[in-house]
Amino acid sequence: MIVTRDFVFLHLHKSGGTFVNQFLLRHFPDAEFVGYHLPRAYLPRACAGRPIFGLVRNPWDYYVSWYAFQAGKPAPNPLFLAASEHGRLGFSDTVRNLAGLGLDAERCARVAAALPEEFPNRGINLTRRCLGTLAGSPLGFYSWLYQRMYGDVAGVTIGRMETLREDLARFLATIGVPLDGARAEYLARQPPLNASSHAPYASLYDDGLRDFVAAKDAPVITRHGYAFGAAVESG
Repeated sequence: MIVTRDFVFLHLHKSGGTFVNQFLLRHFPDAEFVGYHLPRAYLPRACAGRPIFGLVRNPWDYYVSWYAFQAGKPAPNPLFLAASEHGRLGFSDTVRNLAGLGLDAERCARVAAALPEEFPNRGINLTRRCLGTLAGSPLGFYSWLYQRMYGDVAGVTIGRMETLREDLARFLATIGVPLDGARAEYLARQPPLNASSHAPYASLYDDGLRDFVAAKDAPVITRHGYAFGAAVESG
């Protein structure tokens, strides 16, 4: 979460937020970093009423990006270790386990036990208490992250990662924040940041996993008009 005098940015996990974080911290002198991946519920009282901007991405693409990023790390996080059975499972089974984590009580408990009591302010930045709201939920993991981040969505302008630059520029124009000089240059020329290296996401899904994610993450897919196979900006 980053707050400025004019608005607030909420950073949903692996949805283009690093690009926006850097933009704000470089080009908005009053930008203040409040906490990594902190949801709307943690908004400082002094910022209540300010416009809020957030991002979302295609859920099928999210799971590929998450898997590629974690599988390439020497020390993956507890979510990946539990979903992949410590790396023994491949992409399809690992993503199925993550997307269905809320209804897998044993696996969910394993993840919770490995999470810290307090926010570490790095990585996905979840605590044991956070995961308690996932346990028993039928939502896909990404839809749960989305709901946790934005709440009922009222009062939040949510741009799509796939059109991040245009959506961010439109939001700033709407609230009267100028986009000129170095700000405009950044939006026009800065490459994507923190992007995972992987094949086109659609090539990694079989029909069963495609449909499983479609069902689990239907709230995000429907609200934002996503479709399987749609082109995306790398991330």
